[in-house]
Amino acid sequence: MQFFFEVLIGGLLSGVMYSLVAIGFVLIYKASGVFNFAQGAMVLFAALTFVSILAKGVPFWLALLLTLAVMVMLGLAIERVVLRKLVNQPPISLFMATIGLSFFLEGFGQALWGTEVHGLDLGITDEPVGWLLDDYNLSISKFDLFAAGTAGVLVTALALFFNRTRIGRALRAVADDHQAALSIGIPLQHVWAIVWSVAGLVALVAGLLWGSRLGVQFALTLVVLKALPVLILGGFESIPGAIVGGLIVGAGEKLAEVYIGPFIGGGIENWFPYVLALAFLLVRPEGLFGERHIERV
Repeated sequence: MQFFFEVLIGGLLSGVMYSLVAIGFVLIYKASGVFNFAQGAMVLFAALTFVSILAKGVPFWLALLLTLAVMVMLGLAIERVVLRKLVNQPPISLFMATIGLSFFLEGFGQALWGTEVHGLDLGITDEPVGWLLDDYNLSISKFDLFAAGTAGVLVTALALFFNRTRIGRALRAVADDHQAALSIGIPLQHVWAIVWSVAGLVALVAGLLWGSRLGVQFALTLVVLKALPVLILGGFESIPGAIVGGLIVGAGEKLAEVYIGPFIGGGIENWFPYVLALAFLLVRPEGLFGERHIERV
């Protein structure tokens, strides 16, 4: 039972980091109905920018602020140059535009900062937290706790921001009906600009956490693929859904790898979340927190 809880807690902590990536998708989708396939490239671009500034001898906190400024400007530029030009276009056109944007950001970031793998040390060692769990004989990584705590604080702050503030209410109005929001004086383009800026912030935090774990490299863009099952389980328009979906995916893949993997040769952790999401689509395609859409024809 002790080993089961170690695996479960480790999976839940990883799931919080998946939720962080998924929230970047949720914010953009709620505000504009666009599935931002470039979110992974934004994560890579943020991590590359940070380590490159840090390598020039800039202090950690100043490098963090400079990278945040870069990501906010990037989000604003994407909204103005890409999204604003494609208003009222078919959703597939917007989706294809974000795919093109993804390849552009990957290439542009590597052209600026290089293609080699960069190490990223946040000062948090990946070792067991003894003082906290010795009494229970559990071994939990200090880095996992730090990453999950950081992601949890950001997720909570975003949830409060979009649920308790005037901007958050405007976002919900825009998400429900663009035309109705415009008719009552909500500046649609301003809301989109704010949301894309926040998506840049989320990409920065995700890039630092995942870059510290995996190294700052092209593979960071693939992390967003794990966000797809999270979105399917939680719903594409729900921040709480992204959190719950991330916890389910994180815990599910770890437990499946340990308890099912040995019977089928291992490697199940890489594809189990997608099988789980596929099975979930057959039962509740709109997700746990998504709204049912009934179309009459």
